[in-house]
Amino acid sequence: MSQIKQIRSTFLEKYQSEPLLVRSPGRINLIGEHTDYNDGFVLPAAIDKYIYLGFAKNASGTCRVYSLDFEEEQIFSLEELKPRTGWINFVKGVVAQLVQGGHNLEGFDCVFGGDIPIGAGLSSSAALENGVGLGLSELFDLQIEKMDLVRYSQQAEHTFAGVNCGIMDMFASMMGKKEQVIRLDCRSLEHSYFPLELGDFQLLLCNTKVAHTLAESAYNKRREECQEGVNQVKQQFPDVNSLRDVTPQMLEKARGEMAPLVYQRCAYVIQENERVITTCNALADDDLEAVGHLLYGSHKGLSEAYEVSCPELDFLVDYTRDLPYVLGARMMGGGFGGCTLNLLKKSATKEFIASITGAYQEKFGLQMETYEVNVADGTGVFEG
Repeated sequence: MSQIKQIRSTFLEKYQSEPLLVRSPGRINLIGEHTDYNDGFVLPAAIDKYIYLGFAKNASGTCRVYSLDFEEEQIFSLEELKPRTGWINFVKGVVAQLVQGGHNLEGFDCVFGGDIPIGAGLSSSAALENGVGLGLSELFDLQIEKMDLVRYSQQAEHTFAGVNCGIMDMFASMMGKKEQVIRLDCRSLEHSYFPLELGDFQLLLCNTKVAHTLAESAYNKRREECQEGVNQVKQQFPDVNSLRDVTPQMLEKARGEMAPLVYQRCAYVIQENERVITTCNALADDDLEAVGHLLYGSHKGLSEAYEVSCPELDFLVDYTRDLPYVLGARMMGGGFGGCTLNLLKKSATKEFIASITGAYQEKFGLQMETYEVNVADGTGVFEG
């Protein structure tokens, strides 16, 4: 049974009404990693892996939410919007933001489920939050602008899920367009769309199925190192407020004042911002080979200069380097686990999956997963 049919049939069975249906996608980031909290550029896109949600009013002050994946119903009142534990926080958090934003809600019923792999770094939580926000806006005719819904999702993550995330995940999930990537300026939120016309090529994710415990402490440490670099550059260039403002020439001038590791981190971020811009130019020129080289360059920087990779990610990227049908690969996301993103020929997909899966199993004793993804439209009402 398709996800949509399952949502509809479960809704009718549990709540005896026909639901409004919403589809909200996960996301990838083509290039631009660890640039977001440095006010830099990222290049994400929505993908064809989704959270599907059904909504209906229930003429009460109570909200009933059923998760197909967890086979569990949670009930809460609009009068009592405080965090709980578990998946309901992603729903309640958005409801709380809408209420605080002055939007008039009533009781509603919701059923949701999806096919975004959990823990693969594809932003299933952002998809859920966006789906709840847009669904309730449609259900109660609130006419909330998409950018406001994106901010509500981000605030829900901060206040209810306890994750102090940037805005990229929610933005990409909500604002995605089919066969286009989004160059997002994380400082101003200005954005432009660039065509991702892959022709005989496709994007494939390889999930390491590992999540090393270093991730959170290393993330905080990298933020501190970047800020330390900014503070030292600022002594010579007072107008600098983030690494976004720092040119390679400025960094070289301040190099003598910095610990070598701080210089290394800052140099990576400045180079990665430049790679985002160069990738956009390559896409505009339909030069996928250049995009592939830039993906490898990004991984090299993340692994050697920023040091947020791990043996499993490095192995998967290195394995692709001599394969004639792979144009490029890199780790995607915060690091220390998760997925690699691969740009390869469609005709070689089966051969590639069989080969790399076997090699990974032999090296690490782990069964990795692969996902073919296409770039899709953002969160919206499901028609059909």
